[in-house]
Amino acid sequence: MLIKVCGMRDERNIRAVEQLDIDWMGFIFHPLSSRYVGEQLSYLPEKVTRVGVFVDEQPEIVRERAEQNRLQILQLHGKESPAYCREFKKQGYRVIKVFGIETDQSFPTEIVQRYEGCCDYFLFDTKTPMHGGSGQKFNWEVLAGYRGETPFLLSGGLSPTVVAAVRAFSHPKWVGIDLNSGFETSPAIKDTTLLQPFIEQLLR
Repeated sequence: MLIKVCGMRDERNIRAVEQLDIDWMGFIFHPLSSRYVGEQLSYLPEKVTRVGVFVDEQPEIVRERAEQNRLQILQLHGKESPAYCREFKKQGYRVIKVFGIETDQSFPTEIVQRYEGCCDYFLFDTKTPMHGGSGQKFNWEVLAGYRGETPFLLSGGLSPTVVAAVRAFSHPKWVGIDLNSGFETSPAIKDTTLLQPFIEQLLR
């Protein structure tokens, strides 16, 4: 299972989290986010895959930030079109497209299907009025409606209290999880004493 820790910023904290058994680390380049990293990180982790998170950003800005921070994956949280995603794939980046899921609605099949073949991964998160996570969990049973071919990561309300639910979750295209606010002491600061036992329980 892929384990991604997102919303990192502080150099000391990045170094500490990098030592855990994680695969990807996410950095938010959206200026309106409380976890905004600025234009360039002071420290770039080498033990994990670096993911840059963007929201409806101009392609030239995305490319600039990607080069400055040696990003390997681009995570797109806005209304980016399939063509936008496809273009970055052509440039050699892996692409994650994020979709907000509403618990009281059926799975948004028509919208998601448009992105098949132009993204490497999808990420399903709790739908909110704002871009980014809410810290709230949606009803994962909605994902039974996803029958596409693109593998996905699960996000939204993941915290130490839901490790059993994550272990029990199953879907043929589910490949990983995205951890953020449920493991923070303050925006962008992760608590390794919460992350480490959660990850150990998940992977045992």
